[in-house]
Amino acid sequence: MSVYVYGIARSDHPALPEKASGVGDPPREVRVIREGNLAALISDCPEDLRPKRRDLLAHQHVLTEAGAKGAVLPLRFGSLSEDDETVRRVLADHGEHYARQLEELDGRSEYNVKAVHREEEVLHLVLAENEEARSLAERNRASGGGSYEDKLRLGELLASAVREREAEDARLIEDVLAPLAERCVPGPEGSGWLANLSFLLGREASGEFVAAVEKLGEENPHLDIRASGPLPPYSFVSRPPATAGAGQ
Repeated sequence: MSVYVYGIARSDHPALPEKASGVGDPPREVRVIREGNLAALISDCPEDLRPKRRDLLAHQHVLTEAGAKGAVLPLRFGSLSEDDETVRRVLADHGEHYARQLEELDGRSEYNVKAVHREEEVLHLVLAENEEARSLAERNRASGGGSYEDKLRLGELLASAVREREAEDARLIEDVLAPLAERCVPGPEGSGWLANLSFLLGREASGEFVAAVEKLGEENPHLDIRASGPLPPYSFVSRPPATAGAGQ
């Protein structure tokens, strides 16, 4: 049976949540495999594993419990290995890599920031800033709606202006928040967000960071900006060279 891997910690971690409820229905019991100076949190993997809410929360809960008392390298939901021995082999083969990452991420958490435009507010904004679009909109309104060609032209102008504003606002968010974090990496593209960024923060920096996100929203009411955290630092766990078997 394949095994589900939640994360990697030091073997002397003070409070690994062994026997906690893991993924699956009924929940599979979490167990700890130790190899040298490292330990992996694993459980049996259910055959019908899917990213259901219950299992996503169980995955998060195991990592949150472990991370509350010491550094843990969180693996993404759905990280699998063939069996216990394969996990041990990966820990042995890449021990230095994982130990170095545990040192780098100790005491740190991830904040994810996403932003989209509030449609009505951003249209008012770009009309105020774009003289050509504003003049055409006024002419169309004065003439009872405007011709098909004028409507099409206005749509093109607005779409172009909104795209430019999206790029400008994405740069603004990164320029303001990145200096407050130790590291910043982009999230997946094509998600529908104008900005999707993950930030690595020390625990003492979270208050200032959250306040900066709130201030950005207040000063830019055309932005719907959301921060999620503190989270396990998923986005900052790097793969060891020639990875195999343990979800990394």
